[in-house]
Amino acid sequence: MDVECSAELFQNINRKHTTVSITNMDITVNANSVITLILMSIRIGAVFILSPLLSLTQLPVKIKVLLVLGLAAMVYGGVGDAIGTYEVPESFGQLFSAALSELFVGMVLAFGIFAVFAVFMFGGRILDFQMGFGVAGLIDPLTRAQNALLGTALTIMAVIVFFALDAHHYVLRGLVYSFERLPVGVSLTELNMAVVVSQFGVVFVYGLAIVSPAVLTLLLLDIGMAVAARTMPQVNIFIVGLPLKIAVGLLVLALSIKYMSATIESLFSGLFRYWEQVLG
Repeated sequence: MDVECSAELFQNINRKHTTVSITNMDITVNANSVITLILMSIRIGAVFILSPLLSLTQLPVKIKVLLVLGLAAMVYGGVGDAIGTYEVPESFGQLFSAALSELFVGMVLAFGIFAVFAVFMFGGRILDFQMGFGVAGLIDPLTRAQNALLGTALTIMAVIVFFALDAHHYVLRGLVYSFERLPVGVSLTELNMAVVVSQFGVVFVYGLAIVSPAVLTLLLLDIGMAVAARTMPQVNIFIVGLPLKIAVGLLVLALSIKYMSATIESLFSGLFRYWEQVLG
């Protein structure tokens, strides 16, 4: 019974146009446009929901869904002629395969954003380990995992800077570009997966770069406390050094924030270069 109903429903969807009567008013719905809009919303939803852009705001699920559908409708209404319309497939299997393809493309694009903000989390974790904050942690609202204390603070700062620089406008332009380069239903072989692998290196290189002044200062401080421990064994260096390392580490980090602008700018611009390269 369920199989017959599903087959009949799909035959109705497979028509070019479906007419719905609501209170003596006929509304013509193009099935191709509806399915294209749904598939586009899957890609856009993966980019925004899997990246930290919307996770830190703790928006309700309904608001996120409406936002994704609204963005998909605006993109399709604005550049629908350039990206084309996805033809209704002959079976649910093809439609499911197209949905998985759009989800994978969205995950690849979201990984670029996630890697950019993971830079700050990685750098903060290094400082936490050196300053003694490794025993503390905060719960990440996106992954529900315990993250570094300073890493979470630096990530929140990066999100604020990201929106302050209007970089989210470039994300929207990048989404439009992704549909122009890879329209809905295109094979995944068009993606350049080698760029995705190389993006892992960005996390470690830039993560150490943004906290390098504080890391080097704490390293010199450790060397100095080691010399003091050998020359003055009667002094408990651990009790003295722990608050000293925290104070020095936070001070150097605060002083070096204004010099991070060039690194952050290069990091954000590298995100859009990643999208351009991965889309071929």
